[in-house]
Amino acid sequence: MAKRHIHPLLKIALEIGPIGVFFLAYRWAPVEAGLSVEARQLQQILFSTEIFIPTILAALGLSWVLTRHLPRMAVITAVVVTVFGGLTLILRDDTFVKMKPTILYGIFAGILGFGLLRGQSYLRYLMDEILPMRREGWMKFTRRFVVFYILLGVLNEVVWRVYGTDTWVDFRTFALPVANILFVMAQIPLFQRYSLTGSEEDGTGDEAQPE
Repeated sequence: MAKRHIHPLLKIALEIGPIGVFFLAYRWAPVEAGLSVEARQLQQILFSTEIFIPTILAALGLSWVLTRHLPRMAVITAVVVTVFGGLTLILRDDTFVKMKPTILYGIFAGILGFGLLRGQSYLRYLMDEILPMRREGWMKFTRRFVVFYILLGVLNEVVWRVYGTDTWVDFRTFALPVANILFVMAQIPLFQRYSLTGSEEDGTGDEAQPE
């Protein structure tokens, strides 16, 4: 079945919308009066997780309906959210949902790093159609992505362990998405340097020659 294309703004909404829903659910969660700070935060996390899991699954389902395509990274994210969110709800322990970004970034870094060890850029398979670039550029971009994801995973651990749940929710909702956007924007000089020309994309330029 042919892949369909949707408006970029709708695509962004499907990707980051569930995170916004998680944030709002946390802030507006019904909380019993007189609870300690830790108990109040746990209730908020449990409530927002109950909302977040079906929201991200619904976004994934809607993406399939609209495009007849499921991005691999989106599927992995949904699986990790469901598993760790489910553990959070079953065990009533917010450690799992807080560690979810760390685990997710670790998985992506591990997959990309494995590809690098094989001399391949798995990002190229995912993004080559929208970002035509020479192999050397893809390898550099992938190496940077691995380091970036490892740093984000470490930073996530520091924030939730040191600064508490309220700060972590703000960090998860705003800082992580912005950091990803800024990272990609910072790679624009690399994209420009290794961008394929029209002849190279057609296989008639220098890129068609063996490296």
